[in-house]
Amino acid sequence: MTQEIDKIEKAVSKSSIWNDLKAFLNNHIDFTDKISISVKDVLIIITVIFITTIILRVILRLITQKLPDDDKGKFNVVFGYFRWLVYLLILLMTLNAVGVDITAVFAASAALMIGIGLALQTLFQDIISGVFILVDQTVHVGDVIEIEGKIGRVEEIKLRTTRAVTIDNKVLIIPNHLYLENSLYNWTQNGADTRESVEVGVAYGSNVQLVKKLLIEAVSNIPQVLSREDIAVRFTNFGDSSLDFKVIFTIHDSFNSNAIRSEVRFEIDRLFRENNISIPFPQRDINIIQKPNQSVNLNLKQSDFNNSSGNNN
Repeated sequence: MTQEIDKIEKAVSKSSIWNDLKAFLNNHIDFTDKISISVKDVLIIITVIFITTIILRVILRLITQKLPDDDKGKFNVVFGYFRWLVYLLILLMTLNAVGVDITAVFAASAALMIGIGLALQTLFQDIISGVFILVDQTVHVGDVIEIEGKIGRVEEIKLRTTRAVTIDNKVLIIPNHLYLENSLYNWTQNGADTRESVEVGVAYGSNVQLVKKLLIEAVSNIPQVLSREDIAVRFTNFGDSSLDFKVIFTIHDSFNSNAIRSEVRFEIDRLFRENNISIPFPQRDINIIQKPNQSVNLNLKQSDFNNSSGNNN
């Protein structure tokens, strides 16, 4: 059997068709004195590009299979630029592998890429961050986020920027690279319900059980507060001038939490006034020590006295 195969190989090698095919494949096309490509090299390049295309399609399908349709379109645009870059690198490496001297091309490409990278560094950071956001789904349209002390509801996620609307209805444009450089607080990733709190101090000697009851009642009177059973009151501290309390409650719309907390404070103030619970302001006592045989002169201007009386009132 082996002898028959050897005979077939020898016959094929001696065949004029095989010799013509080998001659055709080894036929070189000279572009310059240093760059010459054979037909066989062209076929190798086409095969490598074909295999690369299949691999890139598999990678794209694996990455985007769990993405929403809108995000798939955005990611495909970015992946298209990345795919052409991969094709260029594969082409240069394949040409180098088949013996084409492309050292000058590599050097020029490296210098060009370094220049482009330095000039468009921030742009690339934004685009790469946008890809990360689309892939790992850390932020969605409709989420309430906080970054660098700014709070907004996400309206649109683009490749370079994220568009959000703040509480006072101002448009906030966030470059996507800030997600990589700063801590991002997503208020609604675990759900739209959030726990909020309001702190208040009452005068020493107040009935703390009555204060607790009034705080629960004040929060319960606000329509935006979800459940009365979730309301909690904490006696947080014996302060310098007050007994400090915190009332904790749950709301559904965290984006409007500032307005809801304001309504809670209005209701607390109303109930405290009706039940004679005072909210103190900081006060200081001045003790004057007079030594024997020493007189103390206090010169108070009438304006100072009036200002002091007005503050006490």
